[in-house]
Amino acid sequence: MDWPIQEIARLANTTSRTLRHYDRLGLLRPSRMGPNGYRYYDQEALVRLQRILMLRELGLGLPEIARVLDHQDQTVPALRSHLTWLAQEQQRIERQIRSVRTTIAAQEEGRQLMPEDMFDGFDHTLYRDEVEERWGSEAYASGDRWWRSKTDAEKKAFTEQHRRIARDYAAARDAGLAPGSDVVQAIVSRHLDWLNLSAAATGNPVSAEHFPSYGDMYATDERFARNYGGIPGAEFVRDAIRAFAGIDPA
Repeated sequence: MDWPIQEIARLANTTSRTLRHYDRLGLLRPSRMGPNGYRYYDQEALVRLQRILMLRELGLGLPEIARVLDHQDQTVPALRSHLTWLAQEQQRIERQIRSVRTTIAAQEEGRQLMPEDMFDGFDHTLYRDEVEERWGSEAYASGDRWWRSKTDAEKKAFTEQHRRIARDYAAARDAGLAPGSDVVQAIVSRHLDWLNLSAAATGNPVSAEHFPSYGDMYATDERFARNYGGIPGAEFVRDAIRAFAGIDPA
Protein backbone atom coordinates (compact mmCIF):
# COMPACT_ATOMS: atom_id res chain seq x y z
CA MET A 1 0.00 0.00 0.00
CA ASP A 2 1.21 3.52 -0.74
CA TRP A 3 -0.10 7.06 -0.47
CA PRO A 4 0.08 10.07 -2.81
CA ILE A 5 2.32 13.00 -1.99
CA GLN A 6 -0.55 15.35 -1.10
CA GLU A 7 -1.89 12.92 1.50
CA ILE A 8 1.54 12.38 3.06
CA ALA A 9 2.18 16.13 3.18
CA ARG A 10 -1.12 16.64 4.98
CA LEU A 11 -0.57 13.86 7.49
CA ALA A 12 3.03 14.91 8.22
CA ASN A 13 2.05 18.58 8.52
CA THR A 14 4.50 19.55 5.81
CA THR A 15 4.19 20.49 2.13
CA SER A 16 4.43 18.70 -1.19
CA ARG A 17 7.16 21.16 -2.11
CA THR A 18 9.22 20.06 0.89
CA LEU A 19 8.81 16.39 -0.02
CA ARG A 20 9.87 17.09 -3.60
CA HIS A 21 12.91 18.94 -2.24
CA TYR A 22 13.81 15.91 -0.12
CA ASP A 23 13.54 13.81 -3.27
CA ARG A 24 15.88 16.09 -5.22
CA LEU A 25 18.42 15.84 -2.40
CA GLY A 26 18.16 12.06 -2.37
CA LEU A 27 16.97 12.23 1.22
CA LEU A 28 13.52 10.71 0.67
CA ARG A 29 12.77 8.91 -2.57
CA PRO A 30 9.14 8.09 -3.43
CA SER A 31 8.40 4.39 -3.69
CA ARG A 32 6.96 4.92 -7.17
CA MET A 33 5.86 7.51 -9.68
CA GLY A 34 2.31 7.37 -11.02
CA PRO A 35 1.41 7.75 -14.72
CA ASN A 36 0.40 11.32 -13.98
CA GLY A 37 3.84 12.07 -12.50
CA TYR A 38 2.61 12.06 -8.91
CA ARG A 39 4.91 10.70 -6.24
CA TYR A 40 3.70 7.85 -4.05
CA TYR A 41 5.18 6.70 -0.72
CA ASP A 42 5.01 3.27 0.88
CA GLN A 43 5.43 2.28 4.52
CA GLU A 44 9.21 2.16 4.35
CA ALA A 45 9.30 5.71 2.96
CA LEU A 46 6.94 6.88 5.72
CA VAL A 47 9.24 5.46 8.41
CA ARG A 48 12.17 7.27 6.82
CA LEU A 49 10.16 10.50 6.70
CA GLN A 50 9.32 10.13 10.39
CA ARG A 51 13.02 9.82 11.18
CA ILE A 52 13.82 12.87 9.06
CA LEU A 53 11.23 14.97 10.86
CA MET A 54 12.46 13.86 14.28
CA LEU A 55 16.05 14.68 13.37
CA ARG A 56 14.86 18.09 12.21
CA GLU A 57 13.32 18.55 15.66
CA LEU A 58 16.76 17.87 17.10
CA GLY A 59 18.05 20.84 15.13
CA LEU A 60 20.05 18.94 12.49
CA GLY A 61 20.40 20.35 9.00
CA LEU A 62 19.55 18.30 5.94
CA PRO A 63 23.16 17.34 5.09
CA GLU A 64 23.66 16.10 8.67
CA ILE A 65 20.38 14.17 8.53
CA ALA A 66 21.49 12.48 5.33
CA ARG A 67 24.74 11.38 6.96
CA VAL A 68 22.91 10.05 10.03
CA LEU A 69 20.47 8.03 7.94
CA ASP A 70 23.24 6.69 5.74
CA HIS A 71 25.09 5.38 8.79
CA GLN A 72 22.04 3.95 10.57
CA ASP A 73 21.14 0.83 8.65
CA GLN A 74 18.97 -0.61 11.42
CA THR A 75 15.73 1.33 11.64
CA VAL A 76 14.37 0.00 14.94
CA PRO A 77 17.44 0.86 17.09
CA ALA A 78 17.49 4.32 15.53
CA LEU A 79 13.82 4.80 16.33
CA ARG A 80 14.40 3.64 19.90
CA SER A 81 17.05 6.35 20.21
CA HIS A 82 14.58 8.91 18.88
CA LEU A 83 11.96 7.64 21.31
CA THR A 84 14.32 8.13 24.25
CA TRP A 85 14.92 11.73 23.21
CA LEU A 86 11.19 12.36 22.76
CA ALA A 87 10.47 10.97 26.22
CA GLN A 88 13.09 13.30 27.69
CA GLU A 89 11.57 16.24 25.84
CA GLN A 90 8.12 15.27 27.11
CA GLN A 91 9.38 15.29 30.68
CA ARG A 92 11.08 18.66 30.17
CA ILE A 93 7.92 20.20 28.71
CA GLU A 94 5.82 18.80 31.54
CA ARG A 95 8.23 20.43 34.01
CA GLN A 96 7.94 23.71 32.09
CA ILE A 97 4.15 23.54 32.38
CA ARG A 98 4.36 22.96 36.13
CA SER A 99 6.87 25.79 36.42
CA VAL A 100 4.67 28.30 34.61
CA ARG A 101 1.61 27.21 36.59
CA THR A 102 3.58 27.74 39.81
CA THR A 103 4.57 31.23 38.69
CA ILE A 104 0.97 32.12 37.80
CA ALA A 105 -0.30 30.86 41.16
CA ALA A 106 2.42 32.73 43.06
CA GLN A 107 1.65 35.95 41.20
CA GLU A 108 -2.07 35.63 41.82
CA GLU A 109 -1.60 34.83 45.51
CA GLY A 110 1.18 37.36 46.15
CA ARG A 111 3.67 34.68 47.19
CA GLN A 112 7.46 34.88 46.85
CA LEU A 113 8.74 33.27 43.66
CA MET A 114 11.51 30.71 44.01
CA PRO A 115 14.05 30.63 41.12
CA GLU A 116 14.31 26.83 41.06
CA ASP A 117 10.53 26.64 40.54
CA MET A 118 10.46 29.36 37.89
CA PHE A 119 13.18 27.90 35.71
CA ASP A 120 12.69 24.18 36.19
CA GLY A 121 12.54 22.52 32.78
CA PHE A 122 13.80 25.51 30.85
CA ASP A 123 16.75 25.12 28.55
CA HIS A 124 19.89 26.90 29.77
CA THR A 125 21.05 27.12 26.13
CA LEU A 126 18.59 30.00 25.66
CA TYR A 127 21.37 32.24 27.00
CA ARG A 128 23.96 30.90 24.59
CA ASP A 129 24.16 34.07 22.48
CA GLU A 130 24.77 36.28 25.51
CA VAL A 131 27.46 34.00 26.91
CA GLU A 132 29.27 33.67 23.58
CA GLU A 133 29.10 37.41 22.95
CA ARG A 134 30.54 38.27 26.36
CA TRP A 135 33.01 35.43 26.96
CA GLY A 136 33.40 33.51 23.69
CA SER A 137 32.11 30.27 22.21
CA GLU A 138 34.59 28.08 24.07
CA ALA A 139 33.42 29.48 27.39
CA TYR A 140 29.86 28.50 26.51
CA ALA A 141 30.84 25.08 25.19
CA SER A 142 32.89 24.19 28.27
CA GLY A 143 30.13 25.35 30.60
CA ASP A 144 27.57 23.40 28.61
CA ARG A 145 29.65 20.22 28.86
CA TRP A 146 30.02 20.71 32.61
CA TRP A 147 26.27 21.19 33.12
CA ARG A 148 25.29 18.19 31.03
CA SER A 149 27.74 16.02 32.97
CA LYS A 150 25.81 16.63 36.22
CA THR A 151 23.15 14.32 37.57
CA ASP A 152 19.65 15.65 38.22
CA ALA A 153 20.43 15.68 41.95
CA GLU A 154 23.62 17.68 41.39
CA LYS A 155 21.80 20.16 39.15
CA LYS A 156 19.11 20.60 41.80
CA ALA A 157 21.71 21.14 44.54
CA PHE A 158 23.55 23.69 42.39
CA THR A 159 20.32 25.59 41.73
CA GLU A 160 19.30 25.45 45.38
CA GLN A 161 22.63 26.93 46.43
CA HIS A 162 22.03 29.93 44.18
CA ARG A 163 18.49 30.28 45.49
CA ARG A 164 19.85 30.66 49.01
CA ILE A 165 22.36 33.26 47.84
CA ALA A 166 19.63 35.25 46.09
CA ARG A 167 17.42 35.00 49.18
CA ASP A 168 20.21 36.29 51.42
CA TYR A 169 20.88 39.22 49.10
CA ALA A 170 17.19 40.14 49.28
CA ALA A 171 17.11 39.84 53.06
CA ALA A 172 20.19 42.06 53.42
CA ARG A 173 18.73 44.67 51.09
CA ASP A 174 15.39 44.62 52.93
CA ALA A 175 17.25 45.08 56.23
CA GLY A 176 18.86 48.24 54.85
CA LEU A 177 22.42 46.88 54.85
CA ALA A 178 24.91 48.64 52.59
CA PRO A 179 26.30 46.71 49.60
CA GLY A 180 29.79 47.10 51.06
CA SER A 181 28.89 45.88 54.54
CA ASP A 182 30.63 42.82 55.95
CA VAL A 183 27.42 40.77 55.90
CA VAL A 184 26.71 41.52 52.25
CA GLN A 185 30.34 41.02 51.25
CA ALA A 186 30.21 37.54 52.79
CA ILE A 187 27.25 36.77 50.52
CA VAL A 188 29.22 38.05 47.52
CA SER A 189 32.09 35.73 48.43
CA ARG A 190 29.69 32.77 48.49
CA HIS A 191 28.28 33.94 45.17
CA LEU A 192 31.73 33.95 43.58
CA ASP A 193 32.47 30.50 44.98
CA TRP A 194 29.18 29.27 43.52
CA LEU A 195 30.00 30.63 40.07
CA ASN A 196 33.39 28.96 40.22
CA LEU A 197 31.86 25.54 40.85
CA SER A 198 31.24 25.49 37.11
CA ALA A 199 33.71 28.07 35.83
CA ALA A 200 36.76 26.62 37.58
CA ALA A 201 35.79 23.08 36.55
CA THR A 202 35.92 24.15 32.90
CA GLY A 203 39.23 25.95 33.18
CA ASN A 204 37.68 29.43 33.17
CA PRO A 205 37.59 30.55 36.81
CA VAL A 206 35.90 33.88 37.58
CA SER A 207 38.29 36.29 39.26
CA ALA A 208 37.30 39.11 41.60
CA GLU A 209 38.29 41.55 38.86
CA HIS A 210 36.12 39.77 36.29
CA PHE A 211 33.18 39.32 38.62
CA PRO A 212 31.71 42.84 38.08
CA SER A 213 30.88 41.99 34.47
CA TYR A 214 28.41 39.45 35.84
CA GLY A 215 26.88 42.06 38.11
CA ASP A 216 26.45 44.42 35.17
CA MET A 217 24.69 41.67 33.24
CA TYR A 218 22.32 40.93 36.14
CA ALA A 219 21.34 44.60 36.43
CA THR A 220 20.83 45.27 32.72
CA ASP A 221 19.00 42.13 31.60
CA GLU A 222 15.52 41.61 33.06
CA ARG A 223 15.74 37.85 32.58
CA PHE A 224 18.72 37.64 34.93
CA ALA A 225 17.38 40.39 37.19
CA ARG A 226 14.30 38.29 37.95
CA ASN A 227 16.57 35.96 39.94
CA TYR A 228 17.21 38.84 42.34
CA GLY A 229 13.71 40.27 42.64
CA GLY A 230 13.86 42.52 39.60
CA ILE A 231 16.11 45.37 38.48
CA PRO A 232 16.36 47.10 41.92
CA GLY A 233 17.44 43.85 43.55
CA ALA A 234 19.90 43.13 40.74
CA GLU A 235 21.35 46.63 41.07
CA PHE A 236 21.97 45.96 44.77
CA VAL A 237 23.79 42.76 43.82
CA ARG A 238 25.78 44.61 41.16
CA ASP A 239 26.85 47.28 43.67
CA ALA A 240 27.82 44.61 46.20
CA ILE A 241 29.95 42.84 43.59
CA ARG A 242 31.60 46.12 42.62
CA ALA A 243 32.44 46.79 46.26
CA PHE A 244 33.92 43.30 46.50
CA ALA A 245 36.15 44.09 43.51
CA GLY A 246 37.18 47.42 44.97
CA ILE A 247 35.24 49.50 42.46
CA ASP A 248 33.75 52.73 43.81
CA PRO A 249 29.95 53.04 43.39
CA ALA A 250 28.93 54.78 40.17
